[in-house]
Amino acid sequence: MKIIKSIFLIAITTFIFTSCSSEEESNSEPIIANRALNIYAPVETDYTVNPPTEAGEFTKFSFSEGTTVTGENWDIAFRGTTILVNGGVEYGFTDEPIRTGDVSLAILTGAFSDIVEIPEGTQFTQDAEGTLALPKGSWYTYSGPPSHKISPVAGQVFIIKTTDENYVKMEIRSYYKDMDDSNSADQVNSGARYYTFDYIYNPNADDKSLE
Repeated sequence: MKIIKSIFLIAITTFIFTSCSSEEESNSEPIIANRALNIYAPVETDYTVNPPTEAGEFTKFSFSEGTTVTGENWDIAFRGTTILVNGGVEYGFTDEPIRTGDVSLAILTGAFSDIVEIPEGTQFTQDAEGTLALPKGSWYTYSGPPSHKISPVAGQVFIIKTTDENYVKMEIRSYYKDMDDSNSADQVNSGARYYTFDYIYNPNADDKSLE
């Protein structure tokens, strides 16, 4: 009789555990894979001074909303080749948005599809006075004249902890409208400063899975 009771209790415990696990899985939101296309990041550059100065509003982007935003819920912001995160303090740019969030960023090297989880020990940083979480000029190579082409560094993946404390992996694909990075001067002058990037957004708190 005791053996039967023990088996019964094990069965009930297993059922409860399985039910709870199934409920937790069902409560998880699906991970979002998306491509942001042609995020325009204009900049006003004054070449009459040395070094040249930049001005103009930054274009803000929210991963949870999957689009550009104008409020304080932004995660990253773009102006020309400069990229900010909504965490830390102001760098010192003209027309720079105030940091109202706690966003941080880490830079990893590898194939975008191979990074399926945030590695242990990943070091996240935020913007600071005179220093950016994503240092200026670090995410691209510059061809110089006559094309002045900007090309994203291959195998560079950004891990971002967002304003809602969730995780994203992001890879910049192009700096040109419709991903046309041809070497013609016309394309560079008229079609530059349009970001296209792929990203995986995990909307589940404390979940470091990115697949």
